[in-house]
Amino acid sequence: MNKINLIKATTIILVWFLVLSGFQGKSENNDLIRAKSTLQQIFSLYDAGRNHLLNENYPYKPDNKVSYLAGDDTQSVRRVAYLWPTSGVFSGVNALLRATGDKQYRQMMETAVLPGLEQYYDSLRKPSCYQSYIATAGKSDRFYDDNVWLALDFCESYMLTGKSEYLKKSVETWQFVLSGWDDQLGGGIYWCEQKKNSKNTCSNAPASVLAFKLYEATKDSAYFNWGLRIYNWTNTTLQDSTDYLYFDNKNLSGKIGRQKYTYNSGQMLQAASMIYKLTGNKAYLEEAQQIAKSAINHFTEEFTTDEGKSIRLFKNTGNWFNAILFRGYAELYRLDGNSEYIRIYRDNMDQLWNHVRDKNGLFSKDWKGVKDDEYKWLLDQASLVEMWAMLAEIERNL
Repeated sequence: MNKINLIKATTIILVWFLVLSGFQGKSENNDLIRAKSTLQQIFSLYDAGRNHLLNENYPYKPDNKVSYLAGDDTQSVRRVAYLWPTSGVFSGVNALLRATGDKQYRQMMETAVLPGLEQYYDSLRKPSCYQSYIATAGKSDRFYDDNVWLALDFCESYMLTGKSEYLKKSVETWQFVLSGWDDQLGGGIYWCEQKKNSKNTCSNAPASVLAFKLYEATKDSAYFNWGLRIYNWTNTTLQDSTDYLYFDNKNLSGKIGRQKYTYNSGQMLQAASMIYKLTGNKAYLEEAQQIAKSAINHFTEEFTTDEGKSIRLFKNTGNWFNAILFRGYAELYRLDGNSEYIRIYRDNMDQLWNHVRDKNGLFSKDWKGVKDDEYKWLLDQASLVEMWAMLAEIERNL
């Protein structure tokens, strides 16, 4: 990296450090203070020093191989973060823009976040989309779920700013996601373009949500029809009828991967809520409420904080996974006004801030605060920015 580019990158990080610090006034909502403080630490500690890219972990771990790819992690040079954790920062900044309406976050998105994400853009293979690692390192796998999360954020950015370029990006990425649908297993979207071995809830449930959001943005009924079609396939194929929650995947031999993750049920919760919002059909509201109740029962447990407060604490199910579940609860709350689940999240987020935050202002995966991760994953931090911003938005709209 030449000296001029290093100076530019350092200057941008310093600017955003000052911007975020300067907005933490005494009368500001505590959730906003926490979101901004965590985002500040991300820009400060995870900066890779080039091309607006971030590192996967802090402190940097050169021999750390990631485990969430479809195959072996083959990158051996000094690595930056993969697409998935990088996209979480986009979600966090979007959530802060929505919570505050402050144009500083739009500027941050345009000058610090999106230029980094564009390093992952693959225009050579069609349909164009984002690949799992930076394009300058060569071709890497392209995941349908990775691209759904980005398309959701681009659509959200469009709704917040009115900038047509973001809607165009969301629609383009949707075309890639939809290219993962075929008639095997009666429909459904694969997980990975290069390894079409299974169709997963994590690629289908958010694709349904994306389709409904694109319908809201464009009023094109084709999106709504696709959203309903994907929702129905996922419901029929991957829902556990005994508890309303969702299994992880179905492979091409017909075997169900029976693991249950918060984000899978969270996206179906959000999809059902959106169908009710768009149609007024109460059957979908009842479905959403059943998922919401069952998810809390399944994914949380009784816990007493150091202050002696009894709460429902999320088990070690993943910070980001829990953030995606929260999207579903927030969507439902706007429809039925039941604040029970919002209070549970507030209790959890207070526990994190008070007992899980380390000396660097970063967080581990163990929400009890017993086990400390030596290396803090970027996505674990970015997802907390999103959740605190969502809580702030909900409080602002009370």
